[in-house]
Amino acid sequence: MTSIRPATEADMAAVADLWHEGWHDGHAGHVPEGLTAARTLAAFHERTPPRVADTTVAVDGIGRLLGFVMVADDEVEQVFVGRDARGTGLAPLLLAEAERQVAAAGHVSAWLAVVTGNARARAFYEKHGWSDAGDLPYEVTAGGEHYVSPCRRYVKSV
Repeated sequence: MTSIRPATEADMAAVADLWHEGWHDGHAGHVPEGLTAARTLAAFHERTPPRVADTTVAVDGIGRLLGFVMVADDEVEQVFVGRDARGTGLAPLLLAEAERQVAAAGHVSAWLAVVTGNARARAFYEKHGWSDAGDLPYEVTAGGEHYVSPCRRYVKSV
């Protein structure tokens, strides 16, 4: 049985591992090469602990992390599902939870960035009622360098 709950500090190492894996699955070859190189497992372990309050996790019956979302204000910043849980229907549940959180914070719409080349993610969001609102040159600093990642901005009324 899968449960969705707020993350705890104890979850964040597993979140970092899953985030690293999922980020590379969806971004490799679609973002500047230097950014891909800078997104090391160690970098994700540094980035993740401060985000515990923004993170909601999905775990199986024995507490194993299956996926997570991170929400900041009206942005659904991260939506990742582990390889073993992809195609199980977990991603729509996590996305719905993120949308619920944005609405509960008083926003009327949510937005997220999808790397332009990630056709799978773009199709997923469109299937779940999100609209492509145009180019979004997403600025990122990683490994002390500044990058512009080619993204699309997706929006949805919540």
